[in-house]
Amino acid sequence: MRIPVLAATLLATTLFSAVSHAGETLDRVTKTGVLHNAIVNDYPPFGFIDDNNQLAGFDVDVAKAVAERMGVKAVITAPGWETLIGGKWAGRWDTCICSMTPNTERAKVLDFPTPYYSSPAVLVVNKKDDRIKSAADLSNRKVGIGMGSSYETYLQKTLVIPGAKPIDFPFSNVQAIPSDEEIAFQNLALGPGVRLDAIVSDLATANARIKRNPDAFKIVTELYAEPNWIATDKGDPQWDKKVADTIKSLRDDGTLAKISQHWLGEDITKEEP
Repeated sequence: MRIPVLAATLLATTLFSAVSHAGETLDRVTKTGVLHNAIVNDYPPFGFIDDNNQLAGFDVDVAKAVAERMGVKAVITAPGWETLIGGKWAGRWDTCICSMTPNTERAKVLDFPTPYYSSPAVLVVNKKDDRIKSAADLSNRKVGIGMGSSYETYLQKTLVIPGAKPIDFPFSNVQAIPSDEEIAFQNLALGPGVRLDAIVSDLATANARIKRNPDAFKIVTELYAEPNWIATDKGDPQWDKKVADTIKSLRDDGTLAKISQHWLGEDITKEEP
């Protein structure tokens, strides 16, 4: 399920509009010829460290394509999720092409110029588990989620995604256990209820984990639509427009679709009319 174009436009032009210091980031990128992009490095297939000890993944390739289309060099780093969602980047990064879902709290400190893909949140359990078949079965369970992720606010029943349909919360008294997602999946692999009863994750990420360890995990249901937007620091509407226009260009000529097919075997970058 995708966010309609009209809703996306309203998001980009109202709730997430920057209001001051117009042109600062755009001027910096133009003058230096460098686009500094931040990602997370423990979120395959979107961002991870490959066998050559290099950052790789869907988000890495999208960032490189954005920089190339702008005529600048991409410098990609993984500073830590909590640092990124806190805003006030002070010029350290120009974009966060990092699989971030906008919510009302993040919108207070970051701008979100444009969506670039959508992949639903899913519920993952140990493959031997026959107790949990839906979100309603999460009541009084221990559920792993990525540190600082929107999945924690989902389990707290406070998640609001601007422009998306209201989310259903058919559970109570869930014990959310934040950690590195790699650790969460390692804990779930120990067995049903040993350390975790379930994990809330992204569909593509969950599929990547299952591919690596098909006997350990299974997806029991999709939970809600999860749009992912490029994030920027607050204050430069000219830069936000440049980013949005560049993503549109990459979508229109099929570049985003090719990157998606390479990493995911399907196109998750399409927008509904």
